[in-house]
Amino acid sequence: MIARKNSLSRAVRQSRSDRIFLACNALFLLLILVVVIYPVWYAFIASFSDPLAVSRGELTLLPIGFDLSAYKKVFRYQRVMTGYRNTIVYTLTGTLVNTLMVIITAYPLSRKDLYGRKLLTKLFVFTMYFSGGLIPTYLLVRNIGLYNSMWALILPSCISMYNVIIMRSYFTNSLPYEIQEAAMIDGCANIEMLVKIVLPLSMPVIAVILLYHAVGYWNTYFSALIYLSDADKYPLQMVLRDILISSQISEFMDSSESSESVIQQALLANSLKYALIVVSSVPVIVIYPLLQKYFEKGIMLGAVKG
Repeated sequence: MIARKNSLSRAVRQSRSDRIFLACNALFLLLILVVVIYPVWYAFIASFSDPLAVSRGELTLLPIGFDLSAYKKVFRYQRVMTGYRNTIVYTLTGTLVNTLMVIITAYPLSRKDLYGRKLLTKLFVFTMYFSGGLIPTYLLVRNIGLYNSMWALILPSCISMYNVIIMRSYFTNSLPYEIQEAAMIDGCANIEMLVKIVLPLSMPVIAVILLYHAVGYWNTYFSALIYLSDADKYPLQMVLRDILISSQISEFMDSSESSESVIQQALLANSLKYALIVVSSVPVIVIYPLLQKYFEKGIMLGAVKG
């Protein structure tokens, strides 16, 4: 009886220490969350707050006033709308092409009956550590006629070996090979097996890969900086870079207005920058919660077991 009481007391002490650890862990994660979320929240409230309060740095946690002038100017600016259109085209096309390339690369590497698959996997992994470099890649893109075209942003990086490893691990560890063997016995061809059996069972990892590629293309600017020379083909992030970094915010201003209006526009400059950041971030913020359940499941099943 005494021994039982001692064991119960030790369990109580252990549970208390666990609770303390979990509380400290929760506080630490909460601190990280605040550090990550606060800049996004500040940009959001600054985009529609009183421009004078934004310029004075009076914002902390809550907006001051309500002014949508920054958004009106952003959506009237033709370069932003053109960048939005280009980014949507690049994101949709690039995501579909890249995901297709990842699937048709990962599926054969996951098949046990593929001769030399280990050697092929090692050769693919080799490209993760060694590449031709920026200058040879630029010369190649220019020589084959892709320079200043949409495909210059898509084809040079159409396969990510990191994503191939995630998908191959999912195919290998999460899909019983007996299903594929049964399909082969029933006379199912490889393409038919991939389309009708493997892909419908792999929606979690496909959603993860789609999200990876979509976010990558939505945020891309370096490839456009290297391979595009026509401003009408710039993605949204390149337009934002020109405005925010190259100090082209004056393009939003109307110099024909009165001096008082010019002063108001100058006060609006900071709000314009925050409005541009919000406009460029909203699509990704909206899409991510819709794919979150697939994202978590796909990562756990496709990467941890691999």
